[in-house]
Amino acid sequence: MTNITITPTTARAIVSYGPYSAGGWKLEPVTLRPLQQGELLVEIIASGICQTDLHFAGMQSGYGVHYPRVMGHEGAGYVRQVGAGVTVARINDPVLLSFASCQSCACCRRGHPAHCESYDPINFEARSRNRVFSATEDTGPTIYGQFFGQSSFASFTIVREESVVNMAGLVETKDDLRMLAPLGCGVQTGAGAVIRAAAAEPEDTVAVLGLGGVGLSAVMGARIAGCKRVIGIARNETRLKAALDCGATHVIKINPGEGSEAITAAVRGLNGGKGADVVLETTGAVALVGEAVRMAGNKGRIVQLGVAPEGSVVELPIHEMMVSGKVFMGVVEGDVVSQEFVPRMAKWVKTGALPLEKMVRFYPAEEYEVAIRDMLAGKTTKPVIVW
Repeated sequence: MTNITITPTTARAIVSYGPYSAGGWKLEPVTLRPLQQGELLVEIIASGICQTDLHFAGMQSGYGVHYPRVMGHEGAGYVRQVGAGVTVARINDPVLLSFASCQSCACCRRGHPAHCESYDPINFEARSRNRVFSATEDTGPTIYGQFFGQSSFASFTIVREESVVNMAGLVETKDDLRMLAPLGCGVQTGAGAVIRAAAAEPEDTVAVLGLGGVGLSAVMGARIAGCKRVIGIARNETRLKAALDCGATHVIKINPGEGSEAITAAVRGLNGGKGADVVLETTGAVALVGEAVRMAGNKGRIVQLGVAPEGSVVELPIHEMMVSGKVFMGVVEGDVVSQEFVPRMAKWVKTGALPLEKMVRFYPAEEYEVAIRDMLAGKTTKPVIVW
């Protein structure tokens, strides 16, 4: 690759003017503002689509919802310009993009940036700094960017330095980089939750509720951790098969009309009558969150990954939790340091330990609506749009 600097003033982006379900997303030309300190201009070659993109651009109003806005937070691309003070990457370095954090609060200093005290305002709120795009150079409306520090649903975007994972020396081709795009959120969330947050061990039985991108990544993470029993649980037959392909030792189908307690009974039946050592809840369905607690055995770790509706409440059996030593934990982004964990995952992909190709499907950016429909219908697990 020639050592050139590309400094475009225009790009293409999928702009959210309202909820996707209401037809509020449009692919159109946009103008980028100049870089500020601590920012990079990245040419995006691919971006995974995540349920979180639909969640935050799926409501008319509420926390973290503002329009117009460019979503996307699983970006992969090449650095084309760097702002003042940037040290994480140089021009033409291949990069993967993840969440942003303040890097100075107690959680960040202790190696838990995904639980940064400023995580929500940095990644979700509208600020003057986040006015990255406009519809036309002179008269168009301000379009917010830097969703998760990146807004990767654009052919070029302005990224916060904290969101960048430098992959120089770790990827050889553009095709390799495209495949790795989902590592920055969905994959690190599932795999990191098993390996880092829950600290799963070879003797553990792991149950995964929901087998979307995060759930299948948790299955793969459990396989990497060498867990003796990995149980995938879902409604969709295709995803149950995918779980087996990704390393699950058993699968359980959720049948319509069947009580959630039947799932726990099935898990215990596969585990010698005992509850699971690690239960990962990825759906956000309140009934399944409660069942995850019941599904865990003594000293079990219940890891909440799915986003539940605002204001949702689950009752915990206090005496049982105390006597059994169960732990209920909320986990964001796998509770990992992306700059350390993402390169590890890239190496697992290269060796085949993390078979990412089993759940990724590529779509031209122009077909983003097809990609979303396929994801919602269960036809594909992790759609990745390419520019």
